[in-house]
Amino acid sequence: MVHISEHLPSTPKLRASLFAFLLFLVVSRGDVPRTRSVTPSTEETVETYNKYYNYVDMTGRLQSLAQRYPHIANLSSIGQSVEGRELWVMRITKDPNRDTPGKPQFKYVGNMHGDETLSRQVLVYVVEYLLTNYGAESRVTELVDTTDVYIMPSMNPDGFERSIEGDCGGSSEGRNNAQNKDLNRSFPDQYDGTEVNPGTIPEVMAVIRWIQENKFVLSGNLHGGTVVASYPFDDSASHVRQGYYSQSEDDGLFHHLAMVYSQNHPGMKTGVPNCPDAPDETFKDGITNGAQWYDVPGGMQDYNYLHGNCLEITMELSCCKYPPAAELHKEWDLNRESLLAYIETVHIGVHGYVKRAVNGAALANVSIVVASNRHNLTTGKHGDYYRLLLPGTYTITAVALGYTPMTVHSVVVVEGKATELNFTLAPVVNEGPGGITVTTYTMPSTNDPNLPTTTTTTTDSSDSTQTRLVPEATSNSSPSILSTEESILQPIQPQEFRHHSYADMELFLRKYSSEFPSIAHLYSIGRSVEDRVLYVMVISDNPTVHEHGEPEFKYVANMHGNEVVGRELLLNLIEYMCRNYGTDPEVTQLVNNTRIHIMPSMNPDGYEVATEGDVAGYKGRNNSNDFDLNRNFPDQFFTIKEPRQPETIAVMNWMKSIPFMLSANLHGGSLVVNYPYDDDKEGITKYSQAPDDKVFQRVSRAYSQENPLMHNGHTCENLYHGEYFKDGITNGALWYNVAGGMQDWNYVNTNCFEVTIELGCVKYPMGIELPKYWEQNRRSLLQFIHQVHSGVKGTVSDARDGTGIPNATISVEQIDHNITTALTGDYWRLLVPGTYSITASAHWYKPVRTYATVSKDHVELVDFRLTRIHSDPNGQSPKGPQPTQNPSEKAFQSLIKDLSLGQGLEQLVRSTATENSFRYRRYKELSGFVRGLTLNFPKITSLHSLGQSVEVRTIWALEISNRPGEAEPSEPKIRLVAGIHGNAPVGTELLLEFAALLCINYGKNPVITRLINETRIVIVPSVNPDGREQAIEKQCTSIQGLNNAHGKDLDTDFFGNASQRVVEAQPETRAMMDLILDKTYTLSVALDGGSLVATYPYDKPVQPVENEGTLKYLASVYAKNHPKMHLGNTGCSTNGQMGNIPDGVMRAAERQSHMGSMKDFSMDFGHCPEITVYSGCCLFPPAEQLPTLWAENKKALLSMLVEVHKGVRGVVRDKSGKPIVGAIIVLNGGVRVFTAEGGYFHALLAPGNHNIEAVADGYQQQRQEVVVSSYEAASSIIIVFDMDNSIFGLPREFVVASAAASMTALVVTACIIWCVCAAKSNRQKDGFHRLRQHRDDYDDEIRLTSMGSKKSLLANEFQDESESDEETLYDNKI
Repeated sequence: MVHISEHLPSTPKLRASLFAFLLFLVVSRGDVPRTRSVTPSTEETVETYNKYYNYVDMTGRLQSLAQRYPHIANLSSIGQSVEGRELWVMRITKDPNRDTPGKPQFKYVGNMHGDETLSRQVLVYVVEYLLTNYGAESRVTELVDTTDVYIMPSMNPDGFERSIEGDCGGSSEGRNNAQNKDLNRSFPDQYDGTEVNPGTIPEVMAVIRWIQENKFVLSGNLHGGTVVASYPFDDSASHVRQGYYSQSEDDGLFHHLAMVYSQNHPGMKTGVPNCPDAPDETFKDGITNGAQWYDVPGGMQDYNYLHGNCLEITMELSCCKYPPAAELHKEWDLNRESLLAYIETVHIGVHGYVKRAVNGAALANVSIVVASNRHNLTTGKHGDYYRLLLPGTYTITAVALGYTPMTVHSVVVVEGKATELNFTLAPVVNEGPGGITVTTYTMPSTNDPNLPTTTTTTTDSSDSTQTRLVPEATSNSSPSILSTEESILQPIQPQEFRHHSYADMELFLRKYSSEFPSIAHLYSIGRSVEDRVLYVMVISDNPTVHEHGEPEFKYVANMHGNEVVGRELLLNLIEYMCRNYGTDPEVTQLVNNTRIHIMPSMNPDGYEVATEGDVAGYKGRNNSNDFDLNRNFPDQFFTIKEPRQPETIAVMNWMKSIPFMLSANLHGGSLVVNYPYDDDKEGITKYSQAPDDKVFQRVSRAYSQENPLMHNGHTCENLYHGEYFKDGITNGALWYNVAGGMQDWNYVNTNCFEVTIELGCVKYPMGIELPKYWEQNRRSLLQFIHQVHSGVKGTVSDARDGTGIPNATISVEQIDHNITTALTGDYWRLLVPGTYSITASAHWYKPVRTYATVSKDHVELVDFRLTRIHSDPNGQSPKGPQPTQNPSEKAFQSLIKDLSLGQGLEQLVRSTATENSFRYRRYKELSGFVRGLTLNFPKITSLHSLGQSVEVRTIWALEISNRPGEAEPSEPKIRLVAGIHGNAPVGTELLLEFAALLCINYGKNPVITRLINETRIVIVPSVNPDGREQAIEKQCTSIQGLNNAHGKDLDTDFFGNASQRVVEAQPETRAMMDLILDKTYTLSVALDGGSLVATYPYDKPVQPVENEGTLKYLASVYAKNHPKMHLGNTGCSTNGQMGNIPDGVMRAAERQSHMGSMKDFSMDFGHCPEITVYSGCCLFPPAEQLPTLWAENKKALLSMLVEVHKGVRGVVRDKSGKPIVGAIIVLNGGVRVFTAEGGYFHALLAPGNHNIEAVADGYQQQRQEVVVSSYEAASSIIIVFDMDNSIFGLPREFVVASAAASMTALVVTACIIWCVCAAKSNRQKDGFHRLRQHRDDYDDEIRLTSMGSKKSLLANEFQDESESDEETLYDNKI
């Protein structure tokens, strides 16, 4: 471990909190035994301390010692090196061939780096010393009797064989293993994961398995190259090369452990190694934090601490890595006492047993939690634990699934031997759904090892109490293992079996939801064709919310109305789980750790017409519109032409609103579990394999194996002679081809794995047969839910602040099916046992990859911590003052986040339905409509005229805000524009309906109300009213009405430079340019037609785009909230646009490049990003299509009101607090925005890290870095300017004085010249010619502020012309 800079990774670090590579794959291989027993030889065991043992010598030496001391020594191999050498481990303890409870496990590992050889030899001496002095020296005898010691002299025997004696600097090739891998950089790292192929590091894999199979308490990893004891952590998130102290939860304890070794080493404790390669290097007290010394990712000591229950430090024993053999005796003498004293520290802290209250049986894998310390450990298979702690007083809790936690206060730990602390945990038994309390105790002040009998009291929800007597436990007795014959309470079975009509089912569900409110919650996901509620009962210990880390599961039944067994079984299951929660351990465990959604009937209409006794009929199968719901979902291979049914839509929305992981769809008519895929590209009957085919087979068998009749495979012989399903499962398409099925849609479009379960040959059996179906399927229903707790799960979080990252992608190598994280960053991924390469990635984060090994009996925890691209490596906060937030601001930020994640926006869409009668409105009706809005909603609307068209029609602008007409520079301002092309009036109607929705819901819908209160919305429904009057309905491609009355395409008339303009701007263009030059807009959205795509600037050809990422992102936000646009399949055959457009977004010039566009003008001169949305292929579709177009665009339009609140916002002030107006805010060195009144600014940016520069005359330039999120409100910053006291590098006072003197002289000279000239010429009385103004010579910004009409618009005001005479003029003209 020492200064090997060439071995320190230089690539950017990825972060992840990791687990063991798992051992299932390695352990289950038939050719690799778990340990390899040896037959000892009879070699002489007298030690000479004058030579190194090569592999053969060491093997013989260890075998000889094991044979000579069989009562205290056992030699085994935990695996093999790359070149096939055994990784020998000597176990030294009393009775070494059996596991005796009460003895902590300790280990030493040496020679990890093959050329650091002193450790290898010294550990052989430790083995010899302990064995030869046992029985003769009391200290050694006690240590061996009370400790389970494991010693591995060489972890890298291949490297040793290549090393050269006397090589002190490690110049040979022996450091790494035979695959040239540094074993101390190859363990899973908490920050970087691991990218090392397991096949190249068999030594590491063997040690990982060894660590996971045991409960080591303390460990030492022996190295060479200097003299110091190093402790965790070995690296940090920032991977600073040296000098960064990376502190663990047990930092003080690690410091103590390192001191134990160093202070017993005569040379190490001085802290001055005097190594020739680093003569000035010193270590205070001979110890160091690993990362502070130098950063080592992938080290073994950190892995032990984080994933192995074990505290490990690293000891560097000598300056020379491979010292001459003549120095071995001296080095042994220097290290002997340290080595022994360090082993003895395994007996400090607290230790004890955790037992079951009912019978005293041992409880394994119980978490031992020390208050104020986030590093927990777990009990071993005998229920024993050993928690190293420094002297002090602690609060310690034992926590186990299905048991009442037990907390002990005032646990006193003294120096020396460990304090004994036993726990007795009572199962969660006979308690109501809401009544579990944590039992607490106070530790007796005496050190009496016999714990007194303790009585615990638990209060249930009905205020009754139950008293349990906890059996007395002594420190001298070892707990027994839980017997499989232990008597347990029998679960309560459902009492009533009958067919439930819809009304009966509804009452049943309401009853159980009311009776068990703490675990059961009834909700609706929609309604059927005949308006019956589609009910779902969720059962969990916190049923109304998704708990972080808890998987979501669902059962759906009665999709075919006449297949009723599933409907009744799910009602039985609800009763069973509610009645047995708190008394039955299995039910309690499932409810406490799973959120279970149960939908008894997806097709209640069909059920009502089905008839009891129907064996294989079709009456009631379909819904009331006579559509088969299991052929009605979008299909990956075929287009489903039938209209989507309300039941289907409701279920699809439900599936996308909750992060379901596993599901089953219960049917009838056969007896088999059917798994994806249900169809294939050819539409023929053959095996159609999904990427997770093995997972589907596994979960399918989990159900069928618990149903003997189903598992038999010979089902429904009377109906389908010869039909056979091996193990009672089948691939769907292999059975028969089904396009549009629900299970495939689940898998392809969500995170959910779903199978279809056929429960019996008879679709609608007689009611008397229902108990039989429950008995056959009860165990299967429960076992299938258990499958949700397999595979891997974890959290993807931001490395900087630990917040969860939603919608991050989890991908598994060689499995072409990704899943995404939920809102708080948690995920679940079903996998069959095996070792996998798993990658977590997210937009604007560096991906992290790690290896994970999945076992068959539990879920593996794999957390990922991702680092933002270009973020501050030290995670430092921005400099300067930060704005404070009042509760109202925090609530609004929370609202923006809710609307940006999950189904928040979708719920807003559903909650803002308005009555409407869609039609196209001509100019006169449009004017009346917008006037009507101002008359009916005067407090939030203001109508203004921007100008008039060629034919003197008013171009209206409707402002919607809680203070319309007032300047509110701190609020973002959005502009919504339509009708620039008169032949595409869909956008006009969409904006009129959008305005009505906002006004009608203001004060009624809290979300709409808050959005209007916090946003200034300006809607321009028709820029080209003259063209609209000429356009013709149902003309999808006609250009009639495209231009204004002068025949000008207005979207080619926006020119900022006079040199580019041939003729004067059209009046419509002039009106919009004045509006755009207001320069207070944050975002603009223009609606057009003729395509199905969202475009972003520029329309100009060959125009570089400085902030293309942001512009493209804004367009993508609209597209992704449009049900069709984001798919990219435009299908616009009318205009030849048939290609696929990724995400439905493209740069405008790629669609149709042209000069003079409104969006380009908005970008260049209005400093406002504008996107253009083309709402459909047809320019002027029939009015009947308007409701559909509104439904498609409603969510996307609302998303723009949310998006305008993101990005970065702030205020610029000087040191006195005075706001600075007109300061330039430069974004990422390119795009510029300007501060408005009050010093406010707001700029939209794509998610990620951005650099902000603020510039103002007379002030020093300021810089900040901000992080923008895709789901959080704008990052708010305060920029405080300091006066710039230098001019041209000279003091301001000197420059000002010099300038004043110069100006005085200049004025005097000018006066003299003027007088002389005046005397000579009297031809011009006024004395001066007016200068001609050439607009071409002016700066664009200055010229534009003076061009156009001089309306008060530029001062944030509109001229209200709602009572103007142009309508009268227009009527006369007609």
